Amino acid sequence: MAEKFDHFDFRILEELQRDAAQSQRALAERIGLSQNACWRRLKALEASGAIRNRTVVIDRERLGGGFVVFSLIKTRHHSVEWLRQFRQHVSAIPEVIDFFRIGGEYDYLMKIVASDMAGYDDVYKRLIENVELEAVTSYFAMEAIEEQRPVPLQ
Repeated sequence: MAEKFDHFDFRILEELQRDAAQSQRALAERIGLSQNACWRRLKALEASGAIRNRTVVIDRERLGGGFVVFSLIKTRHHSVEWLRQFRQHVSAIPEVIDFFRIGGEYDYLMKIVASDMAGYDDVYKRLIENVELEAVTSYFAMEAIEEQRPVPLQ
């Protein structure tokens, strides 16, 4: 069940999604609260888990991560132990930047960032190493139209 958040909480979250590096003073001014009131709300949002961390959005293409692949995984294994091991295995591959267990024809979806096709092939080989998978189907992104958009609130 969702916790109760008010207009100011949502404004803080919206502003931080837009720019998490802004000063606390600038944040308070943008949402219309005193700096102390803003700080208290910020700490409460962090304590509640609504804010898990603050990160920087980088230009992945400028840093050699311009090749984006979406891989769908199908498996015959559905035990808790297999899932635990598979999660550990995939989580140890840094190029997998998003990883979901999904419903439907496939069991898992991952977003992989690599430098090029050879880089993806290296990730693929690590992915299938020591893990029995029924199928891996991959789609290569040609253009990021919208990426890392803010979560809509309210």
